[in-house]
Amino acid sequence: MAAAGAPAEGASAYEYDLVVIGGGSGGLACAKEAAKLGKKVCLLDFVVPSPAGTSWGLGGTCVNVGCIPKKLMHNAGLLGEGFSDARGYGWVLPEKIEMNWEELVTGVQNHIGSLNWGYRVSLREASVKYLNAKGSFVDAHTVEAVERNGTKHTLTAERIVIAVGGRPKYLGVPGDKELCITSDDIFSRPTKPGKTLVVGASYIALECAGFLRALGFEVAVMARSIFLRGFDQEIAELIGKDMERRGVRMIRPAVPTAFERDGEQIKCTFKNLDFGVEMSESFDTVLLAVGRDACTFDLGLDKVGVAYDKSSGKIPVTAEQTNVPSIYAIGDVLESRQELTPVAIKAGIRLARRLYAGATLQMDYDAVPTTVFTPLEYGCVGYSEEAATDKYGADNIEVYVSYLKPLEWTMNHEEHNGEPVRADNSVYVKLITNKQDNERVVGAHYLGPNAGEIIQGVAIAVKANATKADFDDCIGIHPTVAEEFTILEITKRSGKSALKKGC
Repeated sequence: MAAAGAPAEGASAYEYDLVVIGGGSGGLACAKEAAKLGKKVCLLDFVVPSPAGTSWGLGGTCVNVGCIPKKLMHNAGLLGEGFSDARGYGWVLPEKIEMNWEELVTGVQNHIGSLNWGYRVSLREASVKYLNAKGSFVDAHTVEAVERNGTKHTLTAERIVIAVGGRPKYLGVPGDKELCITSDDIFSRPTKPGKTLVVGASYIALECAGFLRALGFEVAVMARSIFLRGFDQEIAELIGKDMERRGVRMIRPAVPTAFERDGEQIKCTFKNLDFGVEMSESFDTVLLAVGRDACTFDLGLDKVGVAYDKSSGKIPVTAEQTNVPSIYAIGDVLESRQELTPVAIKAGIRLARRLYAGATLQMDYDAVPTTVFTPLEYGCVGYSEEAATDKYGADNIEVYVSYLKPLEWTMNHEEHNGEPVRADNSVYVKLITNKQDNERVVGAHYLGPNAGEIIQGVAIAVKANATKADFDDCIGIHPTVAEEFTILEITKRSGKSALKKGC
């Protein structure tokens, strides 16, 4: 007979099979998959308000303050640009077309709210217990969950998954948290941002600067050095030049040293790193996009012995398992992994299947495609030219390039401040091959409209180890920009011009 208080024979020693801390894309996917496989699962999610006071619902960064609202606002900017194209096609439009920021924000937030509700429903339908509570470790199998009203729950589980994601960094200079906002705040900002300074050189910085400029606001970007570190630098510079052509003012190399109130505006004091001189300028809004830290510092990782980077909060893992056998991690908290929603989702699903369905398929973090939604979009998969050179050697790679102008843009002859709205040869295609491996394609890059749609298809070919001959053997769809990947001939090594003439 079992001793008093002991679990019955065959019963679990824990209340749950799995507790997931974090209700973002990866955590939701992992929790629902585990429940689908018959496991008892609890998911915790809690949003600490930003310094500006912004908070949001279930779904994590992507849904609430990342991919979804960013893409919607980016599309709003593209629609604004499209009025110029429409005139070239014979549409008679008013000279001055205004956009309503408040209406845009309301529409975006309404859509996000519907997604938040959908996630709540999907958890209930999957029989996942959901707690809107902040979780932290008590031991390797126990989590304390604290609701906003202070109610505490003690949860035990055979396994625990950390999926808490990350939050924007601040600069640590006077006035930054008191006066500046981040990507946590811009998408729900109730009033027009006005003259805006975006601090940072990341894709988040350039995307936000891009859609704000496209929506008609005066925008400056302040960057310490290069744009888009880790991406192909030739294309990063092309993006910067394109944004300047569209009216975004670039202040670099420079760093802010302080922020203070200047009447209704925010005065930014900054240092020019070329000359070491300090200057200042006032803005209606200052948006910081200077990197992100994992939200792991208050999880109690030290208490249970989980190894993590004390600076960034990132967790090193092997097959998503931490150094503590019962504790796993997925998504943006991982060290040296892509901070991308589809990566977190796939990792979460595969982890659940390995734990509970006998699967063996590991998450593959190589050749992950992504798109930067700047006004001229940038999609890529595989190695940048710099990374390919480092890995294979400059003599062992071939870089195929081409510039072009989409057919759809040729009807627009408008100019803005003396610059054509649709410039010739502003779209760029780059394919990188490994000459020592039958010219296998190791990197594909595209700068132009609909980059995500185009590079997703190309990514399948790269993932399938396609060669340049495979690309050449594929018949292009005419007239499209995507067909350029099937007719690339000019290499950088040849020294020939890659500029296009005609269709």
